[in-house]
Amino acid sequence: MEILANVLVGLVAALHMYILVMEIFLWERKPGRGLHGFEPELARTTAPMAANQGLYNGFLAAGLVWGLIAGDPTGFRVQVFFLVCVVIAGVFGAVTANRRILFAQALPGALALAAVLAAG
Repeated sequence: MEILANVLVGLVAALHMYILVMEIFLWERKPGRGLHGFEPELARTTAPMAANQGLYNGFLAAGLVWGLIAGDPTGFRVQVFFLVCVVIAGVFGAVTANRRILFAQALPGALALAAVLAAG
């Protein structure tokens, strides 16, 4: 179970690194605009906000990686904390921005959290 938990935490960390890249570096380019269906002008206008969101996603990824490499009990606690943050951010994003976020962010975070708690 611990291996599955580590794999899921790693995948959630990778997802948040992907989001960081999309929101900080590719927001105004075709991949970033296509993800949200934005016209170039709207992407340009919202780019600073997206970069800020991307930075937060990078912090989530960094925390999850820290949890993976830290020894227990710290690693376990760090993973739980950051996965709870991922789930809360995903639910909040689904309620306030786009329902897809519930499935793209909150669900993977919740599955990883369940696996971490079961392995702990």
